[in-house]
Amino acid sequence: MPNLFSALNADMAGHVSAVQQSVLEIRDDHRQSIGAGTIWHEAGLIVTNAHVARHGAANITLGDGRTLRAQVIARDDERDLAALAVEPEQSSPLPTIQVARGGMPQPGQWVFAVGHPWGVHNAATGGVIIGRSPALPDMPRIRNDWIVADLHLRPGNSGGPMVNTRGQLVGVNTMITGPSVGIAVSVEAVKDFLQQTIGRAATPSAVTV
Repeated sequence: MPNLFSALNADMAGHVSAVQQSVLEIRDDHRQSIGAGTIWHEAGLIVTNAHVARHGAANITLGDGRTLRAQVIARDDERDLAALAVEPEQSSPLPTIQVARGGMPQPGQWVFAVGHPWGVHNAATGGVIIGRSPALPDMPRIRNDWIVADLHLRPGNSGGPMVNTRGQLVGVNTMITGPSVGIAVSVEAVKDFLQQTIGRAATPSAVTV
């Protein structure tokens, strides 16, 4: 039994390590860290929260330490989603997140969140899915596909990925309600947002759960 737990622990840590390669830090022009983002496409398409990408451009720092300039190309305040694009001349192919499709996490299943809480780079936290809901008590008029999980999110997690135990993206971390409840926008809502705004929802790294 101890060997089983050790193998499981190493397996999940390996998946989180792979996810960290596709997570970046987003800073404003004053060099202040305002959140995280996830590389959706190797050409430099980035997904984050609308409340992270408030302005037309931002500085992003990749996992390998490179700092690039990115432009906001789409925003949706109600769904709290935004898309950024790295200027083509700045980037070689970037490491992308694996995107889950064909099934969403169910209550009780484990998920992980990766981001930069309180300035701690590429930090990870884990918990279990509580459920999914089209509306939240504090925002009854805003309809979305929300994932609610029992895990700790902090300032700096916003815009970063929520992933399953295979390291596949299931949502974009958005907010907290209470000390131990984190909320994410589902990956299906992200796909709809990208399709409606820029006409691209697919990614070469998409996989079937």
